[in-house]
Parts: sequence; structure tokens; C-alpha cells
Amino acid sequence: METRTLGNTGFRIAPLMFGGNVFGWTADEQTSFRLLDAFTDAGFNAVDTADIYTVRVPGNTGGDSERIIGKWLHKTGKRDKVMLATKVGGVFSETKRGLKKAYILQSVDDSLQRLQTDHIDLYQTHYDDEETPIEETLETYGELIKSGKVRAIGTSNMTLPRIIASAAVSKNKHLPAYQTLQPEYNLFEREKFETEYAPYAIEHNLGTIPYFALASGFLTGKYRKEEDIAGSARAKYLAKYMTGRGFRILDALDEVAARYNANPSMIAIAWLKDRPGVTAPIASATSISQLNEIIRAVSLRLDADAMDTLNAASDYNA
Repeated sequence: METRTLGNTGFRIAPLMFGGNVFGWTADEQTSFRLLDAFTDAGFNAVDTADIYTVRVPGNTGGDSERIIGKWLHKTGKRDKVMLATKVGGVFSETKRGLKKAYILQSVDDSLQRLQTDHIDLYQTHYDDEETPIEETLETYGELIKSGKVRAIGTSNMTLPRIIASAAVSKNKHLPAYQTLQPEYNLFEREKFETEYAPYAIEHNLGTIPYFALASGFLTGKYRKEEDIAGSARAKYLAKYMTGRGFRILDALDEVAARYNANPSMIAIAWLKDRPGVTAPIASATSISQLNEIIRAVSLRLDADAMDTLNAASDYNA
């Protein structure tokens, strides 16, 4: 299977990461185990999660996704076959949030315990914390790298000016630098990545692992009317896609999918994985059939005409 180098981390990963946000939410423990087994058995090797998954789900306490992954790693012994990414900085609770040194040090130990491992391959700033000095956060990451608890660091949901400022602190203070970027990017949400992040990421060789590859499921084509999203666990995310442009994108996906004997979700991922600056999209599945579809998408190579069709339908300047 094709692999790609993840920025300057030294890791080589297949061009698809499994998004662990579904574990403990729309995929229970047994289903999650089956999905992780199938994913790695197919030759894929990168899993992304976060400490706060799935703290907002009624009945959950946070850390649920990490716990499930940890149990699976312990059961299967596949830790050395997985590039494991998790995050810190989201709102775990009113008192557990941010990027201060003491909180990061406690959070990384909590994550390691839940994940049942002695190191995290990629530790990411989930959300920025402008109340904490950049230097304090990066110094803390430096301690974690020196101790062996973390191998590399990345960032998600951080503005480009703050990424640039962080890079300057890293260089001037001889501190670890963010090596990866996890932005929102898909056929619907193109403008911010393509006009801001991509040029910087390409210039500085940041590994880019976009989330919401399928726009919360909208790009699967399952949701085409307002009533389709009623009762969906993702309803609050889906509403913004129900626009004329959104439906034009679905029409283009249908057209290209018919040519490739595929479905819209496969085409959306095939488009995304080969966009300039992208290392590997993050995609989730809650069933083996869904997983098989996103795995097949990796082998699709869209021709210039298909890419033009999709680019025109999703043009944010039109």
C-alpha cells in the first residue's frame, strides 16, 4: 500500500487515518474493536482520537474513545503497528481545559493510562489557548518529548497567525515545533484551507490530516432534504450544508460516482486525499460496510475531468 511521510515527524502512514470520534458514541466497544481490526488488517496504520471524545455524549465522562482504543491495543498487541495520535486542550470539564503546563502534564498521563501505552506518537493541540503563553505550552511539549512520552507534536483548530507565532517561538527558543496540521477541509469547506493553510503547510512541510472529510456525513449523499437530518445525531452539524451549493456538490458527486462505479463518499475521499498539501484525510465509520467504502476510496485515482467537475461544483467563488 502507498504510504506518505507525515511532515517532518518521520512517520510514514497510509493515506487515510481512522477518526476515533465515533468510538463510545455511534460505535460501541465491540463494534469499535471490529472496525480497528479491519482497518489495520487492510494495511492502514494511523488512528486519531482526543482526550475529550466523547465527553458531550449523555452518560459518557470523556476519554471514552481513548479507553476503547487502549483496550483494543491491549487485547491485540498491535501497538507497534499503529501511529497513534491524540489531543489536549479541548474542554474536558470546567476545571480541565487549556494548555497550561500543569494541565498538559496531567492530561498526557491520563491519556497514556487510558490508551494503555507508554508513548503517544503525535500529541496535538486540540484548541488554542491564548491565555497561556506559547512558550509555556511548547516548553511542556519539549519535556514530554525528552521523557519519551510524546514523539512529535501537531496542532488543530489554530489560526494561521497563531501557527506562525508558535513557529517563531519554536525557532527562537529552540523548542519543539508543530509538525502537523489538522484543519477542517472537504469539498464543501474549501476556502480557508486552500487560501490560508495549504500554502503555509506546503512551504513548511507540515503534515496535513484534515477532519470532517465527509462533512459530518453530508457528502455521503444520505442527507438531501431537511427531513433527512431530523433525528440524526449529527443534525446540528448538517444543517449548514443544506444549501444550493451543497446540493450542487452532491449532484457532481453522483455524476462522478456513476463513472467510477462508486458512491459519493468514496469520491469525496478520493478527491480529498489527492489535494495539494494533504497527507491523509481523517474519516470515521460505524460499520464494516462503511469502512470498506472508505478503504476502497484510497485506491481510486480520479482523472482530470472528474476533478474539474468536482472543483467547479464546489467553487467557493462562484
